[in-house]
Amino acid sequence: MNSQEEQPEAAGAPASTEDDGMTWWYKWLCKLAGILGGISCAFSGLWMCMTIYPLNIAAGVWMMLNAFILILCEAPFCCQFIEFANVVSARADKLRPWQKAVFYCGMAIFPVILSLTLTTLIGNAIAFATGLLYGLSALGKKGDAIAYARMQQLQQKPGGNDGMAENVQAQLV
Repeated sequence: MNSQEEQPEAAGAPASTEDDGMTWWYKWLCKLAGILGGISCAFSGLWMCMTIYPLNIAAGVWMMLNAFILILCEAPFCCQFIEFANVVSARADKLRPWQKAVFYCGMAIFPVILSLTLTTLIGNAIAFATGLLYGLSALGKKGDAIAYARMQQLQQKPGGNDGMAENVQAQLV
């Protein structure tokens, strides 16, 4: 091992092995949506900047900034010419899914508020969908009905000794 690789572990930096409950294909789906959202924001932002209206230009510049941030966080290999791309991507990967969801959705809503046009809606739709995908992953996995029913039965306290509570618990086991 290189001495530079040993330093973060010795400094007590948190390991990136924390499981966020996302499957591998869902992580790749979120990354792909982020890349496509960045591309759509970039093209729509460039199109929005070709006008004389100041709010449209501001929304277009914001959309191009959104595109840069999305691609920087989700696909740092596309930004090899930027020295800090891997650092930003590593920090973005340490964020919880709900934090990414709030950040991406907030970034996508702001240009629409500045200039409500079809171009801003279409351009930010995939970036907003990326935030929604991360938000859905923050909710967690759906539990099965049997485990939920068992948990409910164990939480309820039997009201009397009529034998029904013991029969239900015996059937669950």
